[in-house]
Amino acid sequence: MTVIAVMALPPREGLVLPTLAETSPLSSAAAAELYAASLADTIRAIDRSGAEPLINYPESDQLPDAHQTDTEPVAELRAVVADALEDSADVRFEPQVGSTFSARAGNTVTHLLREEDAASVAVIRGTAPLLSRTMIDEAAMKLRTNDVVLGPTTEGRVYYAGFTEPIDFAEVFEGVELQRLADRAADADLSTAFLRSSPVIETGADLRTLLPELRARIAAERIVPERTAAFVHDHGLAVVDTDDGLELVADH
Repeated sequence: MTVIAVMALPPREGLVLPTLAETSPLSSAAAAELYAASLADTIRAIDRSGAEPLINYPESDQLPDAHQTDTEPVAELRAVVADALEDSADVRFEPQVGSTFSARAGNTVTHLLREEDAASVAVIRGTAPLLSRTMIDEAAMKLRTNDVVLGPTTEGRVYYAGFTEPIDFAEVFEGVELQRLADRAADADLSTAFLRSSPVIETGADLRTLLPELRARIAAERIVPERTAAFVHDHGLAVVDTDDGLELVADH
């Protein structure tokens, strides 16, 4: 069984998806709402798969001063999980350790593999709403015969990174993540396999990539991430063809 570490943030306005709010019609509050929806859909997908969810959360003092409140981050994330699942009693929560995302992800993966004898560990951000049960199970199958499994998205980023052995994680989730992860795996003589590409929702350009596929799935009555689809419907999010090219629009 793969342990999937969701490197989650409390869905606070301005803290999550700040670039999305700057590059799309969505406000900071709406971006936080979309993040919570995507995170809930991700947790549901993990719960429906054969993987084990681990919510890796920051302590309050790890957040920027402007985004610290009287509510602990873990409490907000427990509420998201409880809302997403009928029974969240078995979902594990652990604090993040490290000064950067790469350090936190690396510490989590290395600890689970070496100290808890996990067969495989994956790291995700919860910002890839089309990550489904079947994709998670496909990744687990690939991890049985490969040391590293990567799920690519646009601009050299990844939406999924799975490991059966640790690599050098220093600054690996910065810049062109996909290339850096593959290079570090090769440096450690580890084999790497890939999942099909899937969109994330970190920027306005990302939304322009996601929305046509999501709306096409809705029209074809295929499985869609329910919370994210509801958000898209409620906000009238769509991609339209204009004289200046494709444009992202919203009702509000």
